[in-house]
Amino acid sequence: MPILRAYHTDDEGSQSFREAWYDEETRQFVVNRGPVGHLSETPVVEDELDPEEGERLLEAFAAQCEEDGYAELTLEEQSWVHVRLPLKGTEPSARENTLASTLSEALTGHLAWRGLGTVEGTVFGPGRMSILVLTPAPKAALKAIVSCVREAARSDLSKLVLAVAPGTDASAAKVRHPLPARGEFVADPLPQQD
Repeated sequence: MPILRAYHTDDEGSQSFREAWYDEETRQFVVNRGPVGHLSETPVVEDELDPEEGERLLEAFAAQCEEDGYAELTLEEQSWVHVRLPLKGTEPSARENTLASTLSEALTGHLAWRGLGTVEGTVFGPGRMSILVLTPAPKAALKAIVSCVREAARSDLSKLVLAVAPGTDASAAKVRHPLPARGEFVADPLPQQD
């Protein structure tokens, strides 16, 4: 299910987003929008649409975004956030794999409904798990991630490490939580895309 997502920054520097998707399984077309960092609203939901009508509505949505000054963001306009938690051993246990899946799913929804980015995957390094997020607003994303991890994982946040890197170089990450940083952050490679 492809999602079209576009952003706009007004003259005062406030960023907003719009996104639309057509789900063939549910035969539903959805438009979601709002200011970046705030829970969005879903003003348009159309049910019982055939795929051709869904495609037509996505094309109309894209045209309207362009007309209104909304555009997809490039990597240069975004940042990576590495969401890292330690593992108990060098390899993830079944429980830690479940935690990774739970956190990834929770972050996907939490960030998406606020226009704060997308979860791009989970990677395991020696003794650690990293969930990689691509975001247009790293400062707001950091706050949202801490809140989401607290709720979803009920984990000890003193073990959570968040590092931010430019969109064009995920390996150039600098720790932003907790501060002051304890040592250098070693970024895990980006997950392989299908």
